[in-house]
This record gives sequence, C-alpha cells and structure tokens, in this order.
Amino acid sequence: MSKDFFAERNLNCANRIENVLKDLPPYVGDYLIGIESRTSALTRLNYVYDLRIFFGFLATKVFTNVESAKQITLEKLDSLDSFVFEKFISYLGNYELNGKFYSCNEQAKKRKLASVRAFFKYFYNKGLLDSNPASKVSLPKIHEKEIVRLEVDEVVKFLNEAEFGEGLSPHMKTYHENTKLRDLAILSLFLGTGIRISELVGLNVDDIDFMTNAFIVTRKGGNRTILYFPDEVGETLYNYYVERNEKMKNKPEERALFLSLQNKRISARAVENLVKKYAGLATPLKHITPHKLRSTYGTNLYRETGDIYQVADCLGHKDVNTTRRHYAAVAEDSRKNSAKVIKLRNKD
Repeated sequence: MSKDFFAERNLNCANRIENVLKDLPPYVGDYLIGIESRTSALTRLNYVYDLRIFFGFLATKVFTNVESAKQITLEKLDSLDSFVFEKFISYLGNYELNGKFYSCNEQAKKRKLASVRAFFKYFYNKGLLDSNPASKVSLPKIHEKEIVRLEVDEVVKFLNEAEFGEGLSPHMKTYHENTKLRDLAILSLFLGTGIRISELVGLNVDDIDFMTNAFIVTRKGGNRTILYFPDEVGETLYNYYVERNEKMKNKPEERALFLSLQNKRISARAVENLVKKYAGLATPLKHITPHKLRSTYGTNLYRETGDIYQVADCLGHKDVNTTRRHYAAVAEDSRKNSAKVIKLRNKD
C-alpha cells in the first residue's frame, strides 16, 4: 500500500473528526490529542463517533437542563454514577441520531461502552475526574454466533458466477464484461489469502511480485507483511493485471491495483457490493461479506494444516485466542472425525 493511500485516509478521518467535534465539549478534542500517539486516525474517528452517541444520550436523557452536548462540563461528568452507564447500554438498543433511528447489537454495545470507559479512564488518570464510575460497569456479554463461511462446492459456484455471470440479468451482464477479470481476481485473492478488505483496496501495482507469487500488505498497526498466493490465484490476478495496465497505459500515475469503472482506486463499499452480488447468485441463503470470505480461507487452511498458529499468522491475528474462537467449530469437527476412525473390536 502506498503512503499516499494512508495519507489520504488519515486526512479524510481528520476532517470527519473535526466535523463531529463541533457538537461536542472542547475536552473531547483534548482527549483525542492525548491518545494520538498510540492510536490510528481511523480508531480515533470511531471513538469520537461513539462519544457523540454517549453525549447525545447525556444531553437528552440525563442532563435535560442543557441545550446541547457542548454544555456538558467535566464537573457534570463527575456527578454521574454507574447506573447511568447501565442506562446507556439499554439506550443503545434503540436510539435516535440526526433524525434517524439505530439499534446496536451486542458487539456494537460492547465497543461503544469500551470507548466511553477509555474516555473516563483517561480523565480520571489525569486527575480531572474524582471518580470513574464507568469502570464499575461490566462490558456486555457477547453470545457466540455460528461462523458463516462458504463450503467447497459453494466456492466453486461463487467464482463461476464471477467469471461467467450466468445468473446475471442482461443489463448487469453489460457491466460484467468490463469487470469480470477484476472481480474474479478480487474474490480469488480474498479466498486464497484471507486478506482484509482494507488491505485489498489499498494494494498498488508495485506491491505484487508475480515471480515469487507474493505481495505486501500493511496490517493493523502499520506493520508491513509479505503474503503469498497460490498459482490459481496468481493466474487470475495476472490476467486482470495485464488488462488493467492496458487500460491505464495513458494514465501511468494511477498506481492502485484494483480500479473502479472510473479508473480510480476501488472503494471498500464497491468491493462489498460486488461480493454481495455474486454471493446472492451462488449462495442466496447465506449472507456473505468480504469478512466471511476471510473466514472461509481461515477454515480451509485450518482443515488442511490443523495448525492454529499458522492460521493466526496468515490472517494477521496478534492473539491466537482470537483465531481459536473463530475456528473452534472446525476443531470440533476434526475431533468428531477422529472418533469415527478408531475401532476397538472388529464385528464381522
């Protein structure tokens, strides 16, 4: 991924943060400055989005004598007790923001409360709050969901739809002729390497080495990592690479690998939409996203190797327990199959 890509993303995040901060107390901006050295711009943007919801809750449900969230002082925060944070969790089940209604699932509630707890911990450690009632509220329990992934035959159908587009409408087939090599390369890269969507859209042509079947990605935290793709993925990727370079020979300054129909770097939303389109044709009963393709890769790799540490390394998980949680069901399948092959007495 190029420095320009990250610089553009960071600038975009910074602009969004500034827009949100206009409606929040000034000390929220101080908090973001305080955590800048150990967080990414994207992380801080997510924090400020979560804090906007929290301060909206305080302004409408707790401090009803204020005209806006900007009037909530640190002294007012110091008057809160732990029950307020429990009410906030309940509030997240159905809340209004800018005229629209939202409902958070367990994971979203947990993340938003974690953002608020980090915020209070910061000011408590600075001595600007006398107490930290947020720390007394437990994070919501997350109930494990079944991991959705593609089975082997579904992967074949999925890639066939991308390559041939037999289930597409006549109108969609017109666009398909212009994008099928790109779409097949994108889906193959997801399924063959477990790459994240942010890593994929950030790839540049200079990041690919077809001689070694390798490419460089920048993972969470900014670490640069070399990943390898199998020959089958390399073939689809090279076919697209040749077509892409032919189309862009008069615009050599554009270094993004995967391009939109406007010959600009493809967006994450566009990638999500193309995955949804082909998955709807191949596996209509499964809600398949780019992350589910990543899970499919992890599952297949674990089934082939049985090595959870190798899967964690390839997926870029810092903690192998994260990997183990995701692929516990596969491990159970393996244990069940082991039981079937053991015979104590032959009964003829």
